[in-house]
Amino acid sequence: MNEPILMREDHGHIARLTLNAPRSLNALSDEMLAALAEAFSALAADEAIRAVVIAANGKAFSAGHDLKQMQAARGRADDGGADYFADLFTRCGAVMQMIPALPQPVIAEVHAITAAAGCQLVASCDMAVAAQGAVFGVNGVNLGLFCSTPAVALARAVPRKVAFEMASTGEFIDAARAREVGLVNRVVPAERLSEETMALASVVAAKLPVAMRLGKQAFYDQVQKPLAAAYDGPGAVMVANMMEPETDEGIQAFIEKRKPGWAQ
Repeated sequence: MNEPILMREDHGHIARLTLNAPRSLNALSDEMLAALAEAFSALAADEAIRAVVIAANGKAFSAGHDLKQMQAARGRADDGGADYFADLFTRCGAVMQMIPALPQPVIAEVHAITAAAGCQLVASCDMAVAAQGAVFGVNGVNLGLFCSTPAVALARAVPRKVAFEMASTGEFIDAARAREVGLVNRVVPAERLSEETMALASVVAAKLPVAMRLGKQAFYDQVQKPLAAAYDGPGAVMVANMMEPETDEGIQAFIEKRKPGWAQ
């Protein structure tokens, strides 16, 4: 009962965040959003962490927003909850945007169902690994609520027509289909999920931190721009990366067929 709703465990240079509200199916409640925002802020300033994994306990990865909490807000407000809802969706969007803004790659580890804003969380991560039994959906339309904010992240992670089909039908897709359309990177047996996710995190955590930090920022800066504009920024970023002494060492080590002597 005294466990936090979001747990952090560091494994060397990898931080594992675990959604830990199984009774609410890890709903993105006010408390969970606040905990995620606090954790992301701490990670942004933590130079020892080079990769982040987001996992979950219980029967679901995340069922999305806390509908009971939302209905309670509707009942106690003179405006029917409009101000609360506007604030909720703004806060949720801000938390989602913290993920691509982090200097570290963020990997979702999805073991089970993920729905609505929970699917938004997965789509917002840089990469995702799913267990074979996991399913994904933005199913608010089944309740009369089109998942407009989850669709922002989803439409940037999968082809537009796939995103619209998911949002307009409320139907779930399985892990294999999620990989096919680009929502997840890898699908693995459930019993190997954490092992495979941590292995992927270890690969990216082993890269030169300054290169990863500069590269991730440049990647997201350019990905939404028209092609010509997209090329304007990354060249300067690569120049800055080339000027790093450790980059010089990495290139020279490759030429000399040896491991780079980077500080660990």
